[in-house]
Amino acid sequence: MAEEKKRLLTGLQPSGQLHIGNYFGALKPFLDVYDDYESFLCAVDYHALTTVRDPKQLSQNTLAIVRDYLAAGVDPKKATIFKQSDVSAHTELAWIFNCITPMAFLELAHAYKDAAGKGKEATAGLMTYPTLMAADIVLYDTDIVPVGEDQRQHIEYAREIVSKFNRAFGDTFKEPKELILKDVAVVPGTDGRKMSKSYGNTIPLFGTKDEITKAVMSIVTDSKGERPEYVYAIHKLVRRESELESVYENNKNNYKALKEALIEDLGQRFGPMCERRKNITDAQIIQILRDGGERAKAISEAKMKTVRARIGVEGNYYDIS
Repeated sequence: MAEEKKRLLTGLQPSGQLHIGNYFGALKPFLDVYDDYESFLCAVDYHALTTVRDPKQLSQNTLAIVRDYLAAGVDPKKATIFKQSDVSAHTELAWIFNCITPMAFLELAHAYKDAAGKGKEATAGLMTYPTLMAADIVLYDTDIVPVGEDQRQHIEYAREIVSKFNRAFGDTFKEPKELILKDVAVVPGTDGRKMSKSYGNTIPLFGTKDEITKAVMSIVTDSKGERPEYVYAIHKLVRRESELESVYENNKNNYKALKEALIEDLGQRFGPMCERRKNITDAQIIQILRDGGERAKAISEAKMKTVRARIGVEGNYYDIS
């Protein structure tokens, strides 16, 4: 008898255009392993509400992110692709987790502390982001979650919340583990910080040649060495370091030439994906989401039946004589 596959889940926010940091931090780790697992991809549109206030934009972004998954090479026959908001169990379980998770614990989350420290609007949604993410993961008895290094804390929070629930109500959920690829988990942005839409320092994954050129040419350089370190840190993600040695040796201190080489290599790496993306229709995406949503709902509802019974909100109350 074949060994039952473990479950893997990943999700990306439809909060804007994907960048190469998203690809190397989440999409590529997923692509490298997803065929070895029973895999789930979730477009986490409720998470995106912490930053997106335009309903049309959110809808368009959701279609776009699924198109990106498919263009990157994900086979919808080998993975369940669905939309978070199509499965009401996510928010139901998040509320249950909210009721057992201390405020002081949530206040220590990196994303919340960062927003509060910068004077941004620190909403209740941002504070409880970790409990919704925990619900996203554990609803499906997920074993593995591929994430960037900067998201490790979310998986640690999920384990803590699961442990607290299991102690209170009985063994119900698995404690998930993170999958982080070394050396590519945190991708530097054009300013040297972690590549992030919130920093405005990204290189678009499916950008035009002009958009990619503009982003690469804006990468911060310095005169500490003979090569631009931020350029090189990105370059080695798309081309072997052994091949880059001669490129950087022959262009010492010629930062413009090295950036142009990076632009060319980015085009070679992601060009085929861009072509595939152009041929994926909205109708195809909607059907994939419908099919995936039905399967996700069936799995999550079976789990929630157990959860409701454990916490005492599901019972045969109406048959009392």
